[in-house]
Amino acid sequence: MRLGAGKSESRTEMTVHFIGAGPGAPDLLTLRGRDIIASCPVCLYAGSLVPKAILAHCPDGARVVNTAAMDLEQIIVEIRAAHAKGQDVARLHSGDLSVWSAMGEQMRRLRDEGIPVSVTPGVPSFAAAAAALGTELTLPGLSQSVVLTRTPGRASSMPEGESLTNFAATGATLAIHLSIQNLSKVVQDLTPAYGAECPVAVIYRASWPDETILRGTLNTIETQLSDTIQRTAIILVGPALAGEGFDDSCLYAADYDRRYRPQSADSPWSGWTPEE
Repeated sequence: MRLGAGKSESRTEMTVHFIGAGPGAPDLLTLRGRDIIASCPVCLYAGSLVPKAILAHCPDGARVVNTAAMDLEQIIVEIRAAHAKGQDVARLHSGDLSVWSAMGEQMRRLRDEGIPVSVTPGVPSFAAAAAALGTELTLPGLSQSVVLTRTPGRASSMPEGESLTNFAATGATLAIHLSIQNLSKVVQDLTPAYGAECPVAVIYRASWPDETILRGTLNTIETQLSDTIQRTAIILVGPALAGEGFDDSCLYAADYDRRYRPQSADSPWSGWTPEE
């Protein structure tokens, strides 16, 4: 803005806001993400995965660009143009930005060019898949870990040591992304450790109107898969998916000594109040 004769001219520095747009349902967008979108005159979105209903939060007259057919350099060119005009950018990716979002390579370029960035998390696809199943992925006595992984693909190879067989040896619940086309190999790699009767679920387009859930075991899941499910599906594997044979947690046990429910005068929490 112009401050007048003899005074310097200043302009608020623009920011590229990377926003996790959630797994698909437009209302699974954080309030922070919604408000940032509404404040940005430029919006770049991954059109193949981000629902167009989320774009309704863009302000009137915003420049809205579908980046599905663009390469990295073309995306950076769009951001440079906004930067030159001092315009904030909402950069929307599906799910959460912390895994398989390709945010890292964009942020590396922008930081090298001195363009400010921020990150707003989103609801991850594995969480939406678990919600669709109505299950907890970490059940006492069965599994207390969730491994987010994938199989090798054209876009990314897997580092040495990050194999399904290695992860299966832990007995954890596996959330296998970007791998529905490799289901046969997934079954082959996991069966020795988990057993043929281990529960499996395939969740296609979790939270979208056409969400589809397939339940089976490592022995049966391949026979249930149709040709219509070729992408945008997550594979969950592990004993916890059965939802049975697990222990109650200690958290709500009557004799469990905890901050809000001390069991004796000798408890370290005795006399503690939430206000403290």
